[in-house]
Amino acid sequence: MSAKFSFQHLASCSQTKARAGVFFTPHGPVETPRFMPVGTLANVKTLTPAQLQDTGAQMILCNTYHLHLQPGEAIVAGGGGLHKFMGWNGPILTDSGGFQVFSLSEMRKISEEGVTFRSPHDGQIINLTPERSIEIQNILGADVIMAFDECPPYPASREDVEAATQRTYRWLERCVVAHQRSDQALFGIVQGGVYLDLRCDAAIALTKLDLPGYAIGGVSVGEPPELIAKIVQATAPLLPPEKPRYLMGVGTYREIAIAIASGVDLFDCVIPTRWARHGTAMVQGDRWNLKNARFREDFTPLDETCPCYTCQNFSRAYLSHLVRSQEILAYTLLSIHNITELIRFTQRIRKAILEDRFLTEFAQWLTPESGECSVDKDSGLIED
Repeated sequence: MSAKFSFQHLASCSQTKARAGVFFTPHGPVETPRFMPVGTLANVKTLTPAQLQDTGAQMILCNTYHLHLQPGEAIVAGGGGLHKFMGWNGPILTDSGGFQVFSLSEMRKISEEGVTFRSPHDGQIINLTPERSIEIQNILGADVIMAFDECPPYPASREDVEAATQRTYRWLERCVVAHQRSDQALFGIVQGGVYLDLRCDAAIALTKLDLPGYAIGGVSVGEPPELIAKIVQATAPLLPPEKPRYLMGVGTYREIAIAIASGVDLFDCVIPTRWARHGTAMVQGDRWNLKNARFREDFTPLDETCPCYTCQNFSRAYLSHLVRSQEILAYTLLSIHNITELIRFTQRIRKAILEDRFLTEFAQWLTPESGECSVDKDSGLIED
């Protein structure tokens, strides 16, 4: 790991693989485990950087694909780099754009060289290779950058997933060669779909490259929650204990708690702001639709225990009114609360790990939502 980056392990749970630590970056420390809000286009939707800081956010995520299309990495660089451009002084992680490109199934073509796709903005043909993804991220200037990977869909055949996993590794090798900045940490991404042997092989291969950190990708692409849990439980312990571990794209209490129990440190998801834009609040892990009639004359806060600006100043009735009236303020106030909610959840877990009471206090969140799933030991496939 570069001298500008380090991971300090502070404590472990005696009954699970949960751990608490600190990830040091050029723009400050990140106390782990920690939820990272998503600021796709260099902004966390509807929030100012000051409001975002008040939620307890330490590190945020932006997206290479979207920023390349608009406004373009040259403009971001002209504005002083991503931190200065968006007015956020804390650590930033940029996704490689791989997930977004591969979600354009009708508009892209994958080859060994990279991906060719048509811009949804202006129809322009764009070639995105591992080298180009790294170049764009080097220009944007985030603290942590992600390797360009192929994210197979769910469901997919073993043959297709195996091919994508092997290509992801070859692309990672090219990303390592292309990476030019010592003040940015390049993380590799473990793929493998729902095939545990492919996940394990990929994790072991990636660790041999001695990267500054590792991510588990290709989850939350349609799998039932119990399959995600099995993937994380099998993969996370194989990643180096002295490096940060990042699970991409999860954002519910249960998903986060299960991943933390498996040894994961960092998380991101659009759920807090997306739910806010649909008039939905996250309260103690539950999902509340504020359009429901029961909130119209409820003058209590969303959560009396929550210190966020929303809960300290406004009632459920007022928030319900704003949502019903489609007022923009509703999205801001609910985003403030929802992000604070998930960050507080990971902060409480961190404190519990430090005091070795994680399993006792958070046991209710440590089983998947739906039924059991099993592993076919012959094929490595996780089955319902």
